[in-house]
Formats: sequence, C-alpha cells, structure tokens
Amino acid sequence: MQQRTLGNTDERVAAIGLGCMGLVGWYGRRDDAEARATVRRAIEIGVTHLDTAAVYQDGDNERFVGECIRGLRDQVFLATKCGLERSAEGRLVVANRPELIHRSCDASLERLGTDHIDLFYLHRIDPAVPIEESIGAMAELVAAGKIRFVGISEAGVDTLRRANLAHPIAALQSELSLWAQCTAQPALDACQALGISYVAYSPLGRGFLGGSVTKLADLPEDDTRRIFPRFDAANFEANIAAADQVRAVAQTLDCTPAQLALAWVLAKWDKVLAIPGTKKRIYLEENAGAASLELSEDNLEEIATRLPEELVHGERYPEIMMHTLNV
Repeated sequence: MQQRTLGNTDERVAAIGLGCMGLVGWYGRRDDAEARATVRRAIEIGVTHLDTAAVYQDGDNERFVGECIRGLRDQVFLATKCGLERSAEGRLVVANRPELIHRSCDASLERLGTDHIDLFYLHRIDPAVPIEESIGAMAELVAAGKIRFVGISEAGVDTLRRANLAHPIAALQSELSLWAQCTAQPALDACQALGISYVAYSPLGRGFLGGSVTKLADLPEDDTRRIFPRFDAANFEANIAAADQVRAVAQTLDCTPAQLALAWVLAKWDKVLAIPGTKKRIYLEENAGAASLELSEDNLEEIATRLPEELVHGERYPEIMMHTLNV
C-alpha cells in the first residue's frame, strides 16, 4: 500500500484507509463476522488507517473496532472523533466545550481498548465555542500523551486557519469525491497552502460511484442512505446516469468504477488520503487496488468533461444534518 505523509508531520499513513462507520450498522445489514474479517484483512494488505468516531452507533463502532485490532494495535494508525452527539430525540448535536472533549477522549480510549489515539478529530465545529478553546483542549490531550495528532472535520477555511494557529492541525477530514468537487475545493486549496492533509470521506459517493447501488431496491429499508437527498426517488435515476459515466471511463482503463473514483481523489494532491467504507473483504481489496492506478492528464480531462458536478442531483446531506456543517 502506498504511504503518504500526514500533514506537516513525519508520520507516514496508508493512502487508502478504511472508513469504519458502516461496520456494525448505518449502511445495510449487519454481519459482524464478515466485518471483523474485513478489518483483519485490511491490516494484512496495508490498509492500516482505520477511521471511526464516538457517535457511530453510540460508541458500539469504537468497541467493535477495538475488538478487531486487539493484539494488532501497533500495526494500525487509529483515528476517531469527538464533538458530535445524538440527542434523546435522535437529532445530531455539536458540542465542542473543552470539558466534553476531555471526557469524550477518555471514553473513546476505553471503548477502543488503547492508551492513545493516533489522530483525534473534532467531528463537527461548534459555533457556540471559539475554535481556539476547543483546539486548546485537544492540545492538552497531546501533552498528556492521549492523542498524537489533532484533526478537524467539515471545517470552513477561516476555521481551519484559526485552528492551525492555536495548535498544528495534521488533517482536515471532509467529503471529497467526483460528486463533491466544488464544495471541497476551497478547503483543499487551504490545506495545500498550510501543508495539512485532506482526508476524503465518502470518496465513492456512499456507494453510488462504485456501482454497488443501481436501484433503490438494492438498499434495505433500514439503510440510512435512504434519508440522503441523492438517494431520493426524485434524484435517483439522474444520479445513476451520472455514475454510468464513471463506469464508461473505467472500462477504457481496465479498472473498476470504484478504483477510478478513488484514483481521482488521490490524484488531487499527494497529501490527500482516502477512507472508503466497506464491511466486505471483496470491496476492501478492490478499493485497495486503486492506490496503484495512476491517472494521466488526459484521463483527468476526460473525467472532468464526462462527469461535471452539475450532473449530480440533490444536496449531499439531508436538511436535518446540514446545520452541523461549518462550510
């Protein structure tokens, strides 16, 4: 697996990691045995950047990841997040107060079964708390040896710059894919100027770009993607047609649509890291193969021509979640 430098640090991290959010829920049916085998296989083939969060399945995701890496912790670059909680009504609440950051870190360490977190993110940005205060708490965790590097997620350019002045930010994690180009570009430009890694989540458009979803019936009734506008019946057919453009280009390069979409993300800059999510080994190995796919300028121009972002229908988040974005 190709290794890339994390921000302005000396740390080398797998270019393609594993987004763990869907391992035990969220997308599709749960299969713990296959999900556990997927995590173990990821480590075997060098997909050692594992990304989870406290809010995923209300802590169950961290517990599951912790169980999967028991005895293998020194082979893993482990990332998790704090600052986003779910209310009793199920609404996402952003909470970045310093005391909550400290408390969340301790809880994550316990659930993960480790004494340190490699990369600890603010999952979302709390407008009620100055970013300098929140990052100050993260810096205290670094000093205490509980975390190694500080990250933030879905932060606007001004917030990113202020955060980096308060304490060096190693990574910004935000959405980046062929379906999220324009919204990502300002932050990507800022990351390049500051030397901060850009960790791309949902690089496969939550499955659309990889071809794993071709009709709404492919999604179980409890699959959370059904609440996302791009999976809404009013937008679905147009988005399938857009995804078909990815498939057409992939055929000319003798790769899969998922590999093409991931290679496009990695081609944006040499400090971009991708964390596609899957709970199946077959998709894990397919995704990992993208690290060896190099796209030429002609390839990139063809992709830009055939898949402009204007082809995509619907917002990237449902309205109930849009309030958490600091962009």
